[in-house]
Amino acid sequence: MANKGEIPGGAQVDRMADNTSNKEAVDPFFADNHLFVPVADHQWPIVYRKEYNMGFLGLEKLHPFDSGKWGKIFNILKARSMVTDDTIVIPEEATEKDLLVVHVQSYLDSLKVNIGEAVPEWSYAVAGITEVPPVALLPNFIVQRKVLKPLRYQTGGTILAAKLAVDRGWSLNIGGGFHHCSSARGGGFCAYADISLGITFLLEMKLIRKAMIVDLDAHQGNGHERDFIQMQDKVYILDVYNRGIYPHDGYAKRGITRKVELEHYTKDEQYLPLVRRHLGEAVAEFRPDIVFYNAGTDCLVGDPLGALSVSPEGIIQRDEMVFRWAREEHSIPIVMVTSGGYQQKTAQIIADSILNLWHKRLIDCQAAEDHIKRAR
Repeated sequence: MANKGEIPGGAQVDRMADNTSNKEAVDPFFADNHLFVPVADHQWPIVYRKEYNMGFLGLEKLHPFDSGKWGKIFNILKARSMVTDDTIVIPEEATEKDLLVVHVQSYLDSLKVNIGEAVPEWSYAVAGITEVPPVALLPNFIVQRKVLKPLRYQTGGTILAAKLAVDRGWSLNIGGGFHHCSSARGGGFCAYADISLGITFLLEMKLIRKAMIVDLDAHQGNGHERDFIQMQDKVYILDVYNRGIYPHDGYAKRGITRKVELEHYTKDEQYLPLVRRHLGEAVAEFRPDIVFYNAGTDCLVGDPLGALSVSPEGIIQRDEMVFRWAREEHSIPIVMVTSGGYQQKTAQIIADSILNLWHKRLIDCQAAEDHIKRAR
């Protein structure tokens, strides 16, 4: 469970206490949690539901993030006959009780603030997190339904995908990757700490003892870094990011085990060898039971927020490198979340990368493939 501490100078910081004490039995809340829906053999360990996608009265167009990219990714995979509606896993929405496994109550309350008996519940906190100021003028019940509910579905999806990776050796949540959110604060279009939640659920369920986060989004993953800053014996963080962009969180950098800071406009020729080298060095230092791969595509050339210059082919090679490293070279279960990416072509590149992993047999589900063939 998360709590708050102080750092020099009086600033508050989010801290996650170590709840992995040796108990004889797993708490039924975790063992029988509603998020762990039944999964058939013919279903890919790919998590998605149409409610991931969001729209709030056109205001989403005020931010470069494509708030419908998750559906576009799924539709491309479906059109290429990799998946069908009945061969993916449909997640449930994370409830407040689920979120409180990591989040503090005061933070969750801030997402639904009531500023007075005679005044509707406006949405100032959510406007700051989504970086869309007019959202502050919307009644909170609309924001809950149109913005936060989709993010809670995606958060439930990451927690489910975490267990699927343990069960199947790999998994993919087509959404998620809210790496700027910590136990006590959100930001950067990240309202819930889904990566921290996924890891904490697995620790509480005693399915793992140690986890590694490989964060290759262009931005520093300051949320999970704050959450696990006092648990570096259990959670190793490799973060490769552009040093010159948001969030500039100096305190959170203390939570990074292996920090790789990039300059603006870093290209494939520099980026891919760096990632390859640091993956090898990370696993030599720390042998995890699972890898959480935050596969942001805002490192793509032309991204208005990431300010790096990795090509579409470079992103596909990067993802293949990470999966080959985890699955083939080290036999470590891996869960991938899609995280950031601020161009309309991002969905196509993510889908192409997933298809490449499938074609290279770095991800597979023969029962799903047989099921799809029989249904044709």
